[in-house]
Amino acid sequence: MPRWPHAGPFASTIAVLADDLTSAGDGAAPFRRGGHRAQVLLSASATAPEAVNGVVAVDLGSRLLGQGEAVAETRRAAQTYAGADLLIKTVDSTLRGHVAAEIRAAHAGSRRRAVVIAPAFPAEGRTTVRGVQHVHGVPVHESAFGSDPAHPVTSSDLTHLLPEAVVLEPDRLDRLPELIEGGGLFVCSAATDRDLDRLVSAAPAIREVLWVGSPGLAAALARHHSRTATATATTTALPAARHPLVVVGSANPATRRQLDRLRGRPDVAAVAAGDPLAAAGALRRTAAPVRVVHTPDARREAPAPGSLTRDLALVAGRLVADGLVDGLVLTGGETAVTVLRALGATGIDLYDEPEPGIARGTLLGPRGIPVLIKAGGFGDDGTLDRLCRLLAEGDERSTRA
Repeated sequence: MPRWPHAGPFASTIAVLADDLTSAGDGAAPFRRGGHRAQVLLSASATAPEAVNGVVAVDLGSRLLGQGEAVAETRRAAQTYAGADLLIKTVDSTLRGHVAAEIRAAHAGSRRRAVVIAPAFPAEGRTTVRGVQHVHGVPVHESAFGSDPAHPVTSSDLTHLLPEAVVLEPDRLDRLPELIEGGGLFVCSAATDRDLDRLVSAAPAIREVLWVGSPGLAAALARHHSRTATATATTTALPAARHPLVVVGSANPATRRQLDRLRGRPDVAAVAAGDPLAAAGALRRTAAPVRVVHTPDARREAPAPGSLTRDLALVAGRLVADGLVDGLVLTGGETAVTVLRALGATGIDLYDEPEPGIARGTLLGPRGIPVLIKAGGFGDDGTLDRLCRLLAEGDERSTRA
């Protein structure tokens, strides 16, 4: 079990418990930007570094589990990381997954006095109004996420999901210290990053609180708990990737538009992984510097569970093993996990967050190549194009160790 020493006036040890890989990455990335060392682990059983002045984000994989298994895994992880100065349970900003059950399980495992729940992510148009979650002004169950093929959202109302919770509006945050002292669950409405910043500032004692939210809340917490100026500056470098592989497993319309934009570039070769051996062969033979493998654009038959992501991972594994790939862009949480495990990776050493909700780093494992991960619903039409260009540029900067 990791040791979690407490030191200094700011949060020195941070644990993020996530239900999928992209949530783990975009939950930890804002803290990396704030000067903390940060790693994302692919499972709670992976060996974690001793968490001193840094963040460990754990992908519990619970979104893909049945509710009973998800509850058990979440409660166990919350018990393991209960001693962290700052403990965060991520939830999807569109409320996909076992949201209520995992919040209750994390609360029980952590034994924290209060749970502050704020799933708003204003940078991506996800807001909470009087306890109801919206996407660009539309309740999430009425948006495209209501018909998500894997995790359809049936309710946008957090008071319906968590009837025991108290809803707190941004103009009533002066009540928060008293409410936390009394204990319980509190759903906090937020429409802007300023609302989230005020929420974090209003909490009197971070070790009494289990924080529950999406990248918006993580970013607000990171702004409030950045490293001190006296930390030692070091220079880190992210190598340029001249031959990246983009793996697209998400069926979200936003990602498919991004894929269409990327396929229009003259230096890109893209194939569907309907036949993974044929797809790998086609990408081996291409002279294009940017390779893309994606799920078929049209699905005539319902695939077996996990078969599409396994096909994508098979293609990626063969190309990396052949030395044809020196960087990865992965979109879709289940896809990212399957690909990274196929490559023998145990996690990601985070470098930064180049855009909201996107994590950049290097693989932990036998192949330390750069990687970018993105949730399927994030970004505009040019996001995948920009991420490929970021990989090609590499980066070097001074950070706080």
